Amino acid sequence: MTKNLLLDAAILLGLAALGVVVYKLAPLLNPRADIALPLSSCDLGQQTCMATLPDGGQLEFSIEPRPIPALKPLQLQATFTGSDVRKVEVDFAGSEMKMGYNRPLLKRQAGANSRFSGQASLPVCITGTMEWDATVIVDTGKASVAVPFRFVTGR
Repeated sequence: MTKNLLLDAAILLGLAALGVVVYKLAPLLNPRADIALPLSSCDLGQQTCMATLPDGGQLEFSIEPRPIPALKPLQLQATFTGSDVRKVEVDFAGSEMKMGYNRPLLKRQAGANSRFSGQASLPVCITGTMEWDATVIVDTGKASVAVPFRFVTGR
C-alpha cells in the first residue's frame, strides 16, 4: 500500500514539475507583445513591406532573396522612421503547421540608429510549399509591438 502511495506521489510531483516547465517556456513559443497590429496584406515574398506603428512611426521590413527560399541564408532588414527603437526580433512561425522556435534578433547597424539587420533560415516543409508568418517584434522602451506579415516558400 505505501509503495503504491509513493509511486502516485512521485507521478503527481513529476506532472507538477512538467506543468511549471511548460508555463515558464510558453512565452518563448508565442511572441509576447503589449500591442499586436493586424496581419498586413503585404506579401514579404514579393516586396518590401511597410507598417505604421502605434506611435505614428513607420516600419519598413524586407527579407532577401526573393522569392524566399527554405534552407538558405536570408537577409532580414528593418528600418524605422519616426520611432525610437531599442530592440528588434523576427518570430517565424508556420501559419498552419508548427515548425519549431525560430526568432532571430536583429542588430542595430553601426552609424544607423534606425536600421536593424540580421540573418535567418527556414526549415523545409515536407509538403513542398509552406505559408509562414513573420512577426516583427519591436521594443520601443515604452511598449512591445508585434507587426505580423505573411509569405509562402516553396512555390
